Amino acid sequence: MNNNTYLPRIIDSIIADRLSWKGAVCIEGPKWCGKTRSCLEQAKSTFLVGSPEGNYANRKLAELSPLLALQGETPHLIDEWQEVPSIWDAVRMEVDSRFKNGQFILTGSSSPRKKSTLHSGTGRITKLRMRSMSLFESGDSSGKVSIKSLFDNAFSDCLTGEVELMHLAELIIRGGWPGILGYGEHAYIENGRDYIRSFLSEDLQKLDDDKIRRDIRKIEFLLTSLARNESTTATITSLCRDIKAATNTDIKEDTVNEYIELLSRCFLIENQEPFTFSSRSSRRLKLAPKRHLTDPSLSCALLSLTPSKLIKDLETFGFMFEALAERDLAIYASALGGRLCHYQDYGNKEIDAILELDDGRWGAFEIKLGANQIDKAADNLIRINNLITNDNPDNAPTFLAVICGLTNAAYHRKDGVYVLPLTALKP
Repeated sequence: MNNNTYLPRIIDSIIADRLSWKGAVCIEGPKWCGKTRSCLEQAKSTFLVGSPEGNYANRKLAELSPLLALQGETPHLIDEWQEVPSIWDAVRMEVDSRFKNGQFILTGSSSPRKKSTLHSGTGRITKLRMRSMSLFESGDSSGKVSIKSLFDNAFSDCLTGEVELMHLAELIIRGGWPGILGYGEHAYIENGRDYIRSFLSEDLQKLDDDKIRRDIRKIEFLLTSLARNESTTATITSLCRDIKAATNTDIKEDTVNEYIELLSRCFLIENQEPFTFSSRSSRRLKLAPKRHLTDPSLSCALLSLTPSKLIKDLETFGFMFEALAERDLAIYASALGGRLCHYQDYGNKEIDAILELDDGRWGAFEIKLGANQIDKAADNLIRINNLITNDNPDNAPTFLAVICGLTNAAYHRKDGVYVLPLTALKP
């Protein structure tokens, strides 16, 4: 593809909305997900903190006087602000003094240590999470099926076209990185590996001062363990056990927690939080988060997976397909003003994904690679739905749906469960 062509992102309209009633917007997310490119579409001036021009003159200028980084026509974009954390407090003060909305757009690929900034920015700066591209944004989903239509009871059955197993494998290995679209399987595989190598050798070192030395090898083993446990509720104890088996050395849970906090600050991982009922319920739900790397391509890179290897290991393929679907659902949830969760109770009943709107309505999704798994997934949804509604009808979901990789139609089953191809979804 022509990388000079801008592919619109779902977050674009959300940024524009926030700028209309907030003084500043901060867009956070993993490196190379398209933050700067998207923000350039809305900014009227820019200050690139990390620009190497003039021997990094911009960074030196901002360190000398953060207010100088704020000069320019509004909305004014300050890219990679976290490299000079004092910019945050300068923006907050400037928003207060100007009494105007839509003044600044900040982007950040990592979060600085809390002590690096003096003020939270509450009331002045709103934060938005940007993720890698969904299939709808990259043009790999037809968008024939709107999730909003399920909440609005406006769904219509439709044919969506055949999907090849190899195509799904390639979408997983490629990931949602805008800069790699269209370059082919070899580039997709190497891009994931390069991303992890660059993070471990360069990005990780920038998070703290030079006096702190971390065991990069153990962090790599932790990432690999997280990849092996993609789309599961693996505990810290099990991650420690996994790392010990790989390295033949002990690692403390406190250390793993510290490493996970670092990975979160770099937006390299993102938990899928547990669902809780809005109304009173006697059902006890587990509170363990479901673990994800920010894009399934990174899990594949850490596990040395290729499209052909995925096809030979359908169990792993299934977990990676679930990660792909839940990445997209998280993006679609944000567009609908909602959040993505998962359901797990103490009776070992599980639902892969819950999309909950701000008004309390929610939809339940089981995610399956093959069409031969649809009946079982639908039965699971119906069984759990019956338990929930019998306990308290006010907690009933708006809809039940199975997201499937290999189906050529979106349709409403006689039992009330929707079947939805991932490659046909949009918000």
